[in-house]
Amino acid sequence: MNNPSALNDSYDALIIGTGQAGKPLARALGEAGWRAAIVEKEHVGGTCINVGCTPTKTMVASARVAYLARRSADYGVHAGPVRVDLGEVVRRKQEIVESFRNGNQRRLEATKGVELIFGEASFSGPHSIRVRLREGGTRSLRAGHIFINTGTRPALPPVDGLGGVPTLDNASVMELKTLPDHLIVLGAGYIGLEFAQMYRRFGSRVTIVQRSGQVLSREDADVAEEVVKILREDGIEVLLNTATLKASHAADGSIQIAIRESGAERTLTGSHLLVATGRVPNTDRLGLESAGIRTDKRGYIIVNERLETTAPDIRALGDVKGGPAFTHIAYDDFRIVRANLLQNGNATTGNRLVPYTVFIDPQLGCVGMSETEARTQGRKIRVAKIPMTYVARAIEMSETRGFMKAIVDADTSQILGCAILGIEGGEIMGAMQMAMMGKLPYTMLKEAIFAHPTLAEALNNLFLAMDA
Repeated sequence: MNNPSALNDSYDALIIGTGQAGKPLARALGEAGWRAAIVEKEHVGGTCINVGCTPTKTMVASARVAYLARRSADYGVHAGPVRVDLGEVVRRKQEIVESFRNGNQRRLEATKGVELIFGEASFSGPHSIRVRLREGGTRSLRAGHIFINTGTRPALPPVDGLGGVPTLDNASVMELKTLPDHLIVLGAGYIGLEFAQMYRRFGSRVTIVQRSGQVLSREDADVAEEVVKILREDGIEVLLNTATLKASHAADGSIQIAIRESGAERTLTGSHLLVATGRVPNTDRLGLESAGIRTDKRGYIIVNERLETTAPDIRALGDVKGGPAFTHIAYDDFRIVRANLLQNGNATTGNRLVPYTVFIDPQLGCVGMSETEARTQGRKIRVAKIPMTYVARAIEMSETRGFMKAIVDADTSQILGCAILGIEGGEIMGAMQMAMMGKLPYTMLKEAIFAHPTLAEALNNLFLAMDA
């Protein structure tokens, strides 16, 4: 292109962002004969592949190996001192990220009818966008259908002095080449807890500071309390009901955090500070007002159950629209749009099950209603719960921390939800989810034949305990 700034191109569809909704949508549209352009600001694959699921779970796996190596004597295996080379851990992570990223980019570029454009997009009208190209210049693009899949980014909380000290977020914390001596983590959500346990297992001292009285605020209290117990067993300091008052530099270059805990003020001193207190949508630079697209007070794009925005033929998918911020939900958003646009369907986001796994160790896998949600709705329920010490396979693996819990409708015997905090909790949750999708009563799992000895077999005992 000799003069990219002079180009003015028309397409059937424009997609902003190559995350886990935008990327498959572009390919589906191209394969259906649409002419589509997909614009990416940085790397193909979005948060998940580049700074989210793929790299974090790769590093979590390394941390678990270090944990098991230190526990080897529990299994009668006696090894020498454990040494973690963080540089090697990061290199392994990056190799896997680049493999996923490059594979996704190649598949996009090979899709007939799809043009991949690197640059930053913003709306210039109801059906037009302007792209500031990464290599320089601009392009003006138009389409009858536009899809927004720009995701979210980390947010800094309003703490005095926080902007003046070096902080880490979910991306930069995975680029450290030397191990933090003392990592302070602000926030006790999914991201904060996964990194806290990871770096503790790598060998850092770790302190979690949480403003409220509970980690994982959306979970039942008994689940959160058990998670805290596990983290403290791993040597992590967990401070609850603790306000962060101020951040500053110490004379030696370390970071000082003034906190208020139980009415008393004190100062934490750490080598590194990870801020994991929330995220904000990537909508502030999109020029949404030029297209008549409304957002809520936090900046998330307002959509209906068909993912349609307040502007005709413009849809938002994934985290940018708010709601459950999970990769698999973004992918399901793609399915909804594909069904409605290409398959003459009537798919919506209504009543879809939302499974998720927190990749602490042991894992926390959840789907459906929590006990708190069910009781808040006034449902008549029964609760099944057993500790992992009742699970034969967990005992054989010396992995007995946590418990299994299921919520059942007392009248219909339908499973409403579960929380599995235990070894491979996400996989056990998946088995429970399939039963819920098939609308099986809990009695079917109570009497089912599962292979012995497996973790799924514990579903027998879980529901037997409820009926005992």
